[in-house]
Amino acid sequence: MSTALRTTTQTPSAAAATDAVTTRGLVEITKVRKSFGAAEVLKGITLTVEPGGVAVIVGPSGSGKSTLLRTINHLEKVDAGFIAIDGTLVGYAVRGRRLHELREKEILKQRTEIGMVFQNFNLFPHLTALENVTEAPIVAPRAGKPRLSKAEARDRGLELLDRVGLKDRAGAYPRQLSGGQQQRVAIARALALDPKILLFDEPTSALDPELVNEVLDVIRGLAKSGTTLIIVTHEMGFARDVADTVVFMDQGQIVEQGTPQEIFTNPREVRTRSFFSKVIEPAFNI
Repeated sequence: MSTALRTTTQTPSAAAATDAVTTRGLVEITKVRKSFGAAEVLKGITLTVEPGGVAVIVGPSGSGKSTLLRTINHLEKVDAGFIAIDGTLVGYAVRGRRLHELREKEILKQRTEIGMVFQNFNLFPHLTALENVTEAPIVAPRAGKPRLSKAEARDRGLELLDRVGLKDRAGAYPRQLSGGQQQRVAIARALALDPKILLFDEPTSALDPELVNEVLDVIRGLAKSGTTLIIVTHEMGFARDVADTVVFMDQGQIVEQGTPQEIFTNPREVRTRSFFSKVIEPAFNI
């Protein structure tokens, strides 16, 4: 499948795809559009997240936040524009002035560098917590890295479960874990391939309120680790606390972006101010 480069006068090969870069975790989203039928849900999104940065995407339901997140690892194909990580296009290669979709095997290899944590955990129910974490490094190692032996994967898995506070639950099956514990296992699993980028799609939305903080605390720790994080969340206090950049989306567009101080304390746009006046105790006058 090929797609014409309709949204930019500069081809991705010039802009990103062929430049050698030494960064790790640079995300460049350029004029991305996505429609489902007649509904355009992403309307020319452009966003850059620097290596090691923490970008938190907020906005009303239906604004395109989760769809944008899913385009970053090509779970959703873009209709126009392109996404590059460390200068390499995601899901496509450039030939002339057209994007040609990569083969599934090549796309899967790219995804090993982009960890994703979903709303509903998506753990394998027939595997223990440890087995959920160790499966990928044995079966599908990250590009450029050898497969781990079972012993190596076990050691790495226990290390990661310890990092999320669940080493003592390594032998438990998902049904034996709380929702917060399952989500922490999912985070450990996402870390198992040493990804350049971690994507979080409303990681606490399926949790009981009393379990939310245990997951947010793990993500706060990751934010200090140097891994690039892109997080979709409705937890505004958490966004203010952890983000380098807050991105406010509405109706498929980025309305504004800036530091937490800028966005939460003194937003420029009327729509942003209106949204925050309804979801948080405002620190500004409407």
